[in-house]
Amino acid sequence: MAIMPTLKSQFQLRPEIIFLNHGSFGATPKPVFDSYQRWQRELEAQPVEFFARRSSALMADARQSLANYLGADRDDLVFVTNATLGVNIVARSLHLGADDEVLTTHHEYGACDRTWRYLAARHGFSYRACAVDLSSRENFVESFWKNVTHQTRVIFLSHITSATATIFPVQEICARARAAGILTVVDGAHTPGQIPVNLNSLGADFYAGNLHKWLCAPKGAGFLHARPASQSLLEPLIVSWGFESDAPGPSQFVDHHEWQGTRDLSAFLAVPDAITFQKENNWDAVRADCHALAVDAEREFCALTGLPSFYADDGWFAQMFVARLPAHVDLSVFKTRLYDEFQIEAPVIDWRGEKFLRISIQGYNTREDVDALLKALPQLL
Repeated sequence: MAIMPTLKSQFQLRPEIIFLNHGSFGATPKPVFDSYQRWQRELEAQPVEFFARRSSALMADARQSLANYLGADRDDLVFVTNATLGVNIVARSLHLGADDEVLTTHHEYGACDRTWRYLAARHGFSYRACAVDLSSRENFVESFWKNVTHQTRVIFLSHITSATATIFPVQEICARARAAGILTVVDGAHTPGQIPVNLNSLGADFYAGNLHKWLCAPKGAGFLHARPASQSLLEPLIVSWGFESDAPGPSQFVDHHEWQGTRDLSAFLAVPDAITFQKENNWDAVRADCHALAVDAEREFCALTGLPSFYADDGWFAQMFVARLPAHVDLSVFKTRLYDEFQIEAPVIDWRGEKFLRISIQGYNTREDVDALLKALPQLL
């Protein structure tokens, strides 16, 4: 793991904390954070010039950098503050009624589940979660697809789940859905920076992602991608000047959804610097090292608890995994002791009656971080 220790000094995390929770909010490297603050200072130096004369071109350049990274076209992307906002834009735009269904899984993120349930209660459509078979990718697709009915209008899936840290084969689902005339909405909150993604190839109608997590951009940087054929379905969550813009713009999609009045654009404008930081630090190798350490940690954790792995093989997770905790464990006490006594930051999860610890391995983590967790575990259990 020669790469990882050299990156620890590039992050601003408190050195006394063993931070195994990159998956919750991410962490921004010092050079990227410096860029973020530089953009804030530029804005304050001449706000009128920044917003009225420069912002459109600056945002277009930042979107181009992001589009190149994500395998997308620049004008099919808009910056949003986070993936949940992107999902809200889509969910609130689709005019679903009593005869319609949104099909999902039991693994989805709570904030997005709440979005769909809120709208289902207001408009009368069904939001239905189904179980999926994680024994193989083929079995996942078949087990999910058998739940599709003639009422299914929308499929909503995570690319990498938050609760169970599982990589779903969303490209295969999107292809089947397209053939069946079903819209697809993908929550990619944990994807950019953790695994490679090509949005044009993936084929989702709508894809919302975070950039402040695994890409390590500043907080408040996310995006919404929409296929050109599906963009007309979206309505602006905030109606502002872009809605009736008479100025030549890149696309109506961008004007409607990215122009939201006065707001700090600095997190978006620092995204190219986050991409550059990872490129300069050979991030493919960093990710490979992180995955290898995660695989070792997951196996050793299971060996200590004597509980089976959640995963059929280590291809189901990348830099983040969950490990089962014994049924008798009080999660609140466990988490408090983990932090207060051992200064280890990692989330505990109660998912469908099972108890898990979720562990993230990022470029600043080391084998020593994992060893500290494994040493604490027998005492905590």
